[in-house]
Amino acid sequence: MTIYFEDFVPGRVFELGTIDVSADEIIEFATKYDPQPFHVDPEAAELSPFGGLIASGWHTCALFMRLLFDTILHDSSSQGSPGMDDLRWLAPVRPGDRLSGRSTVEEANPSATKPNRGTVILRSEMVNQDGVVVLRMRGRGMYGRRPGGDGSAG
Repeated sequence: MTIYFEDFVPGRVFELGTIDVSADEIIEFATKYDPQPFHVDPEAAELSPFGGLIASGWHTCALFMRLLFDTILHDSSSQGSPGMDDLRWLAPVRPGDRLSGRSTVEEANPSATKPNRGTVILRSEMVNQDGVVVLRMRGRGMYGRRPGGDGSAG
């Protein structure tokens, strides 16, 4: 079932499922995109303020994106995103963590200039297996309106 703009009712919660984090994935991602020692070198990470290997915050965002895609975007009328308004990495993500994602519809506004779409604001977070919030963000997405629901051909 395709998810359209009209399906993003303020207050609606999307449970995004879980994803596991491995040391190999942490190192692989960071080696390519964020090669700080506490992301790529377990020995150096032990001496860091984190006391061990941690995922790049950008890796954590990519893990969230995977969950968002699998749950919402893959079967939606998504038309992209103009960006994030807020993004926070609140706790380190470590090898062996199992992360769960959740997105809550904060706002859904029809476009004033393009009647076939609207903008949705989602407040999202990821928590680890201990219930610790590791990521919190607020982002915007543009979604097509249900065909025929806005006076357009459908």
